Amino acid sequence: MAVTMAEITKLRHLTSAGLMDCKKALAETNGDIEAAVEILRKKGQAVAAKREDREASEGCVLSKNEGDFAAIVALKCETDFVAKNAGFVELTQKILDAAVANRVKTVEELKALELDGRTIEALIVEEVGKTGEKMEIGAYEVVEAPSTTSYNHLGNKLATIVGFNVADVDYQVGRDVAMQVASMNPVAVDRAAVPQSIIDAEYNVAVEKTKEEQVKKAVEAALKKAGINPNLVDSEAHIESNIAKGWLTEEEAAKARTIAAETAAAKAANLPEAMIQNIANGRVNKFYKESCLMEQEFVKDSNLTIAQYLEQAQKGLLAVVFKRVNLNQD
Repeated sequence: MAVTMAEITKLRHLTSAGLMDCKKALAETNGDIEAAVEILRKKGQAVAAKREDREASEGCVLSKNEGDFAAIVALKCETDFVAKNAGFVELTQKILDAAVANRVKTVEELKALELDGRTIEALIVEEVGKTGEKMEIGAYEVVEAPSTTSYNHLGNKLATIVGFNVADVDYQVGRDVAMQVASMNPVAVDRAAVPQSIIDAEYNVAVEKTKEEQVKKAVEAALKKAGINPNLVDSEAHIESNIAKGWLTEEEAAKARTIAAETAAAKAANLPEAMIQNIANGRVNKFYKESCLMEQEFVKDSNLTIAQYLEQAQKGLLAVVFKRVNLNQD
């Protein structure tokens, strides 16, 4: 049975599959449109199975908010070419719209959600059949709060959502905070929300760094007292290089090594614990100011923290939760 262009066009409209794929499917089914659609769907599943071991490192990230609910969807693919395709972006937006409309909470619920008579998981498989690339939901994040906002960064690789403690937050204020999250990549909304494991790690690093600095200062002071320039002997490679250049004798190098080793050992054994802890705590406080959203310096006004900006905008206004998805490396 001959396949007409009208039949091919109709099948392409229903499936968005390629012209030759539609023609072959119609020929195989003797012009049965529904059977041809099923063949193309199965073809998509077959392609998906073949691509399962491939890496989907590109994609489209979009966010949306409605009242007290906001969500981010990241639909991933293999190449930037597909990620920028209008149809791929449109599919991501349709998935996001359905997620927000149905207040979907988890990625499992999202995959099972029906859209255009099929589950979202099935729609993604069909898209794989059209493009020949592996695709998957790479991330799905949700925020629920009295008021929410969302921000999509140019290029559809980065998106944020933020929740506030009161309803009806001014649009620009909410957008400013969502953009702050995109720009400054905070670890948590405030100190109380920072995981204890991160606090402990930061404190331990601060303690070790402080000890190293105190030992280094003592060694430099001892070298200067002995008439040796600390900059000439700050590493073994530097010492060898300066000997080769004639800037340091073998005797001076040996003396510097002995002074450095003895001074470092003596200082490390007698570091004042209270001072170390005070300096380390100061460094942890600096971490909070750089990494907690409410304490961060507002990117639009360095004289304000985010907490101060929100208080100025509306008394008692607080950001209480946020989510951030970025396909690029921060």
